[in-house]
Amino acid sequence: MTIVSELFDDAKFIFKFRTEKMKSQTALDKQAPKVSDLAPDFTLFDISGTESVTLSDFRGKKPVALVFGSYT
Repeated sequence: MTIVSELFDDAKFIFKFRTEKMKSQTALDKQAPKVSDLAPDFTLFDISGTESVTLSDFRGKKPVALVFGSYT
């Protein structure tokens, strides 16, 4: 097998893989909230699991910023 044919085969594989992934992504994009949509309501618990906070409790009162990640 020549290098050119290997590169061509790789390119075909990558194109097919990306095409399949884009179909999945397009389906997910249709489910995503649009700009200006209200955020879906949810409830989170504190680290001990005893107190809960619900997003809709803050609606119309003050801005809410959600930060997911870790600080080390």
